[in-house]
Amino acid sequence: MFSISKEFHFSASHVLDRLPKWHPCARLHGHNYVVVLELSAEDDDLNDVGFVRDYRDLDAFKKWMDATLDHRHLNESMGGGGSPTAENIAKWIYDTWCQDLPELSAVRVSETPKTWATYRA
Repeated sequence: MFSISKEFHFSASHVLDRLPKWHPCARLHGHNYVVVLELSAEDDDLNDVGFVRDYRDLDAFKKWMDATLDHRHLNESMGGGGSPTAENIAKWIYDTWCQDLPELSAVRVSETPKTWATYRA
């Protein structure tokens, strides 16, 4: 099994309104997010060049992320699809892109340099 990954960055705000009022994340705040897409393929599924997928094919994801998430309020951008936690953002990105990127095997999301959430189907 081969896997490749590519890192992307965006900045956005959110409110985790299901937390108690005293929790700092229950207030409007923002993060400089890091998203890592992981794509995987078996040996026999590599393309003719020997790639899982050409990294340039991920340009469409970058454009979508910039237009949909960067400098946005995630509670609105995600269309009300649950609380915009790192975990839910990772799953939402996976669900949004798994048809266009069938090799997509995991999405990792970081809100801070020391914290990560990963979604694997």
